[in-house]
Amino acid sequence: MKITSIALGALLAVQASCAALPRNDDYTELENLLRQAQETAEAELAASANTTQKRTGAPKCTLQNLSIRREWSTLSKADRKAYTAACNCLASKPPKTPASFATGAKSRWDDYTATHIAQTPFIHFTGNFLSWHRWFIYNMEQDLRNVCGYEGPMPYWDWAQTAMTGLQKHALFDGSDTSMSGDGEHVEQSGDILLIQPTLPVVTLPLGNGGGCIKSGPFKNWKVNMGPQQLSIPGGAVVGAPSGNPLDYNPRCLKRDLTDAINRRYANATSVLQTIFEKTIVNFQARMQGNLDLVNGEIGIHGGPHLTLGGDPGRDVGVSPSDPMFFLHHGGIDRAWWIWQMMDTKNRVYGNNAINGTGTFLNLPPSPPQTLDSTIELAHVSDKVVKIRDLMSTTAGPFCYIYV
Repeated sequence: MKITSIALGALLAVQASCAALPRNDDYTELENLLRQAQETAEAELAASANTTQKRTGAPKCTLQNLSIRREWSTLSKADRKAYTAACNCLASKPPKTPASFATGAKSRWDDYTATHIAQTPFIHFTGNFLSWHRWFIYNMEQDLRNVCGYEGPMPYWDWAQTAMTGLQKHALFDGSDTSMSGDGEHVEQSGDILLIQPTLPVVTLPLGNGGGCIKSGPFKNWKVNMGPQQLSIPGGAVVGAPSGNPLDYNPRCLKRDLTDAINRRYANATSVLQTIFEKTIVNFQARMQGNLDLVNGEIGIHGGPHLTLGGDPGRDVGVSPSDPMFFLHHGGIDRAWWIWQMMDTKNRVYGNNAINGTGTFLNLPPSPPQTLDSTIELAHVSDKVVKIRDLMSTTAGPFCYIYV
């Protein structure tokens, strides 16, 4: 969706009227921050347009061609159906990943999962975590549009909303044909989920009431073709691929175990605010990914929603893009980063507070710091090699979008 003759302010008013849901003070504060980010982006685009037009006569990103990313429940039912149809379409297209790289890549969608699996140790708890995933989501959006004809807004998951409404009462997860499918079928489960990561404390998480295959909605026939890579299962165990290689073919149904307790504990409005109010990129990333407050075993607004989905591949960091909800969740991550950037664009987009971290998971093994000139490659998702600096602004480089 693009802003044409409709003013940005009018569009925001429509969004507010559509999103009828319970609010608390922290959620209202989040809405205020979002509005301020929109106003900042609008002002900077207008200023950039004046400068660029004088120099070249043709600004690339303007208010007239700006794409708008929107929360799922504010999309029309037609757009929701079109989005999930495009996802299923992409999962029916042939892969670009060669079998010599991943025997399990059977579709264009699987190209994304294979790339994420292969690069998992180099894109989490790293300096490129935010920019890598921004580029990853953007490429998915382009494929949904250019390969499968989707024309609506790119949606995102507002975890603070579902924390208030309950997962299965929200339009995202009600299991209808206008949802992203709901919970998995109920199966008997016992034991907690234990998250064990290097240098981090063990985190104990509860189970939901599902755990089995999705039986309704647009993704009831969805196939997960690769993994597991490192799947946490009830009872505290972690399992890998039967062959030992998570890129090998291992077809199975999409399972979910939607868990309100995890959403409400780790990705509520207060959690999001605490993340956005961090002053430095070091602490912003650390709180988001759960390694800032080690004593209390936080998993952050990144890990919390992944584990809220539960099941397989929801509890598997590497294989998680095989659940279509991955891209709506990471839209929420990108939105939080964008709001944080808009609070101090001078320092947080290209300045001295824009990037921090190395190129390996928690710097294990030690690796050089990532910089704005470090490069990102997406293997068989995209043949382009881009610099991190090109991915820092959502209205520069290859991008032209904001969130409402």
